[in-house]
Amino acid sequence: MTTRQNNRTGLLLPIVGLVTASLLLGGCATRQQSLRDPAYAPVVAPSPNPPAPSFPSASNPMQQLMTGSIYSPATSRSLFEDYRARRVGDVLTVVLREQTDASKQAGTATKKASNVDMSSPKIFGRGITRNGVPILDTNIKGKVDFAGEGSSSQSNSLKGNITVTVAQVLPNGNLVVRGEKLLYLNQGSEVVRIRGIVRPSDISSTNTVYSTQIANAEITYKGKGIVADSNDAGWLTRFFNSGWWPL
Repeated sequence: MTTRQNNRTGLLLPIVGLVTASLLLGGCATRQQSLRDPAYAPVVAPSPNPPAPSFPSASNPMQQLMTGSIYSPATSRSLFEDYRARRVGDVLTVVLREQTDASKQAGTATKKASNVDMSSPKIFGRGITRNGVPILDTNIKGKVDFAGEGSSSQSNSLKGNITVTVAQVLPNGNLVVRGEKLLYLNQGSEVVRIRGIVRPSDISSTNTVYSTQIANAEITYKGKGIVADSNDAGWLTRFFNSGWWPL
């Protein structure tokens, strides 16, 4: 019985190890796939319609069947065309040159003072007193001061390159581009996403365009992993810094 139990244990250990490894690998694959955003998926150029084959006919029995040609509408270019992006599915390199600096400062000071002094009324030329002390003299003073000051500043900088694809060609010729870049590091990952509208005349001869020349640009740069988690405040800290905390 002891030998049989040992054999069963020896068979179960590799199976448990394989199942555990499969679960871990599946979890890693799911985590990596979750970083992909379908809204930024590359666009594949539509396949051109193949030329219609011509079959032999009774009027021209020598006509041969045409099954293909060295000419391809998908890769053909005019004699004076370059390789700049202009069609759906073409790639375009965006040079990221984003830098913004903003500052704001405000100050307010107000002051208000009031003073009311009313002496005791007199009856028949004599004031109303009690033991020689006027009892109806009134003196009211009020003072309000307020001082407020606030300042805010923000600076952002983003440099790098990202290659995107043309998702749509607008009626006026402008190109709608989109794309993303994923960087898997030792302790996490980073993703850069961009989409917007590019004017063909802004594309250089090297098939690049600056991010500052993209209309309606939407640029996203964020990280995921242990480094990003260590830079994120916990839920209790976020609660004390939220508007729900009265202080």
